[in-house]
Amino acid sequence: MNRQRIIALLKKEFGQLFKDKKMLPIVFVAPVLQLTFLGFAASLDVKDIAMVVCDLDKSAQSRELIRKFTNSGYFTLEYSTEDYGTIHHYLDNQKASVAIVVPPKFGDKILRRESAKIQILLDGSEGNTAAITMSYASQIVTGYSTEILTELIGNPRTLGGINAETRAWYNPALKHRNFMVPGVLVLILLLTTTNLTAMAIVKEKEIGTLEQLMVTPITSSELILGKLVPFTIIGLIDVCLVLSVMVFGFGIPIKGSVLLLFLLTGFFLLTSLGLGLFVSTVSRTQQQAMMTAMFAMLMPMMYLSGFVFPVENMPPLLQLVSHAIPMRYYLVIARSIILKGVGIETLWLEAAALLVMGVAILAASVLRFRKKLD
Repeated sequence: MNRQRIIALLKKEFGQLFKDKKMLPIVFVAPVLQLTFLGFAASLDVKDIAMVVCDLDKSAQSRELIRKFTNSGYFTLEYSTEDYGTIHHYLDNQKASVAIVVPPKFGDKILRRESAKIQILLDGSEGNTAAITMSYASQIVTGYSTEILTELIGNPRTLGGINAETRAWYNPALKHRNFMVPGVLVLILLLTTTNLTAMAIVKEKEIGTLEQLMVTPITSSELILGKLVPFTIIGLIDVCLVLSVMVFGFGIPIKGSVLLLFLLTGFFLLTSLGLGLFVSTVSRTQQQAMMTAMFAMLMPMMYLSGFVFPVENMPPLLQLVSHAIPMRYYLVIARSIILKGVGIETLWLEAAALLVMGVAILAASVLRFRKKLD
């Protein structure tokens, strides 16, 4: 390879990029905006749950129970009614997501040391939200019940039994955003590098400059290298920008090695650049390249990698297919390094799989691209 010709190609690619004023925001600003919007929007955390209360007891005990709900930070008391028959109105019209019904003589039963019951009605149209809401409500009722037992018979632990002490590692607050943001980083890197590589090469075809390069002394290897290196650099710059937003904007620290993260990001870039190069060989226009990349490659990878749905919840056949998705391995790597702080001794299998798949995809795409040039 001739170093001067490669440097000339790199200057040409970067020159074209910086001359296109419309492309610069897409390359460097869009990833930051995407992470910001998706980081706030793509969250399954449930808070400010609208609640309607039907207190038919009006005792000190029922008021204390309702206060436990409103002071928890999860529930907001929006409506109160004394007519049990109107509760469905609030749930049907989405005015409230949960209804608490306290029956008559609730307080009397507690004072008589009898079992007292309440009714919790949920809007179950969105299953995940309903499950989380039920979990919050159960914790509050259990906590209140424990307080009552402590007042009546002393510390319940002295009576024996099993007491579980739970603790969440890596994400103590159980914020879903902490799990999603590293995944968004992976998605943005895949979208940016694959689409840019494919569309840049197809654009050369459309305007005829690719044919002009082919009649110069530049070899196909030099041409491919000159095309891929700029987008590798752009991908790494985007990672720096997105990581900065993640750390300083969302307050999610990188607990592991930043150097290891960038090294394994390079493995993933082999895949995304290879896919972009392959798309350029089967597309004639930029619009066709974008549609092919999005619907034939990026969407299936996003759904089967574990970014949207846990791989463990998929049917066995799809779980088997997911092993051929490079994004699956890089998601595990990114989340493990950022959230858990683990090293290569734990991630070596994912790193090896990502490297092998990246080299194979890039090599196959380079061979096909060379055939097209010839």
